[in-house]
Amino acid sequence: MCAEVRDTFPLAILAKAPIPGRAKTRLIPALGAERACRLHERLLRHALATALAATSPDRITLWTALQHDHPLFRELADRHGIALRAQPEGDLGARMHQALAAMDAPGLLIGSDCPALTPALLQRCRATLSDADGVFVPAEDGGYALVGTRRAERRLFSAIDWGTERVMAQTRARAEEMGWRLACPARLWDVDRPEDLERLARLGDSLGVCLFDHRLDDRLDDGLDERLVD
Repeated sequence: MCAEVRDTFPLAILAKAPIPGRAKTRLIPALGAERACRLHERLLRHALATALAATSPDRITLWTALQHDHPLFRELADRHGIALRAQPEGDLGARMHQALAAMDAPGLLIGSDCPALTPALLQRCRATLSDADGVFVPAEDGGYALVGTRRAERRLFSAIDWGTERVMAQTRARAEEMGWRLACPARLWDVDRPEDLERLARLGDSLGVCLFDHRLDDRLDDGLDERLVD
């Protein structure tokens, strides 16, 4: 029997090192710095597991920030065979543009804050780039959880009010100015606010993994990525 052959594509993940006080800062008032940091690590493992289920590990690049040689980054690279690259200086737009420009084919970029992304949705988003110039998954807070482009254009990410509810609307306007055709196959939520935590726990229950649970938060589930891929 022939092995299943699937199309693979470049996929970038922007990732901060899990450093207490520097990760998931908007959740620190609710969780404290240590627990917010552990949640960030768990979400990053989940994001990578989702990526590994959608494309080949040699097509995945983890773009690191804060501490490029953090043990978690080295563990993930050694364990899964993904690439590590340091995020460049500049605002979020500059860093996203660099990650997309480094790809050798049309690809996708995600963060670690949207656990509702699925492998099937990643593949669907990549497929839309055969017709669209860009693909986005808008987030409920006005930003977006995923961007993919057929070609990298710095202008798409210029003069955007990053971190505000205007990000997606401004990006749509910029794409229209550029004459780009955009695809937005889904609208999802990300994990930024304390009110997102209950929804995160319910999502974990539905997947059969521990994404967030007040009762279990002191025990980081190192098997999360294996169970999601399986």
